[in-house]
Amino acid sequence: MTLELRLLATPKAVPELRHHLRHHTYDVRLCATELVTNVIDHVGEGTPVTVRVLGTEDGHTRIEVTDPDPRALPLLLRATATDEHGRGMALLDALTRRWGVEQGADRKTVWCELEGTNSLAGTGC
Repeated sequence: MTLELRLLATPKAVPELRHHLRHHTYDVRLCATELVTNVIDHVGEGTPVTVRVLGTEDGHTRIEVTDPDPRALPLLLRATATDEHGRGMALLDALTRRWGVEQGADRKTVWCELEGTNSLAGTGC
């Protein structure tokens, strides 16, 4: 099953995205909303994004978020207990089997893959 949503990256869009992904696992919802939150924080609120959730040929779940800024790349930081920011990509790194960035001339796609085929909650799919 493939899901594709086009939306503006705003704080209001995050719970709406969770709602659209309500039939997917918690980890899928968490990773997708974290990637959109990174766009809000590092590219800018109101940025148009495309969110995709799809199955891979090897049976994993891939989440992609595409935005129009090829320069603002995610960084894996090690936040301390008192830091207010910097945990998003560390969380993504811990939850996923791998993640990366595909850059184009006028956009980038930050993606991650989750283990297994159970991207839909309770369905065994």
